[in-house]
Amino acid sequence: MAASETISVALSPEILTVVHEAVEAGEYASSGDVVRDALQEWTEARRLRQVEHGDLRRLWQQSIESDVSVSADEVLDRLERKYQLMADQAAEAK
Repeated sequence: MAASETISVALSPEILTVVHEAVEAGEYASSGDVVRDALQEWTEARRLRQVEHGDLRRLWQQSIESDVSVSADEVLDRLERKYQLMADQAAEAK
């Protein structure tokens, strides 16, 4: 593991309140642990977004190269049926 580095970060009063509340509630041992956990979650979410974008680019390219196509009317008909079914189910649930 790489050596740790200490940095200083300015947080808004609202964020500081949330951080302090999490520590006081015993959810974290220190403010640093809260920030570390938040950054780890952000890093993972960022990584997943990058993977998703890569997947979307790959799927887009595959669809361009594919001979399979669906007309706009067919797509709209399918969507109309789907949302009508959802509306019917919601009405029945009431």
